[in-house]
Amino acid sequence: MAKEPHRERTLLYVITPPVITDIAAFVQQFEAAIAGGDIASLQVRLKTGAEIDAHATREVAQAVQPLCRANDIALIINDSPQLCRALQADGVHLGADDMDIKAARELVGPDVIIGATCKTSRHTAMMAGETGADYVAFGAFHPTQTKPGASPASPDVLTWCQMFLTLPCVAIGGITPENATPLIEAGADFLAVSNGIWTHADGPAAAVAAYNRTIDEAFS
Repeated sequence: MAKEPHRERTLLYVITPPVITDIAAFVQQFEAAIAGGDIASLQVRLKTGAEIDAHATREVAQAVQPLCRANDIALIINDSPQLCRALQADGVHLGADDMDIKAARELVGPDVIIGATCKTSRHTAMMAGETGADYVAFGAFHPTQTKPGASPASPDVLTWCQMFLTLPCVAIGGITPENATPLIEAGADFLAVSNGIWTHADGPAAAVAAYNRTIDEAFS
């Protein structure tokens, strides 16, 4: 795919494992991931069932925040504008059932990134844009352990986003270096990845390097 004049290079959006029991070990894993290549953002997504684990989110976010700042990586908090504000994080990602975007914006202020889960819905994406989101996320594009049973998304929703919305779009769900190219070609501005980084057989540095090679090849 030749790079289109209006499109910037696709970037990597890393998501933490859903449970982190050893924060020091995770910080080392994250350091290794950073050494592997370009990472645009890290979302701290720690859940107990369907609910955010606020205590763990706070501890992990505080532990990785210096690394994020030193490496120009946006620190995104999942689900909680309140924690985002308290931690002075760079952004918050809101699920379909979380606080509405307007209320979140009032809480976090004008300069904080707000992302919105849209699953497979163009309508949800349009409403997110109208109410002040900074990016929209679609998926799952492939089966994923993070959200088993998620409705499958088609890559054409990414192309639609490029054509009709001014917001960046994030592709999520079971994305690997081997299956990412069609999503990049369809219009993904970001590839969101969790298990593909942390469970890679050769470690997180090799995983990040592999994703970046796939992105570079798609834009060459």
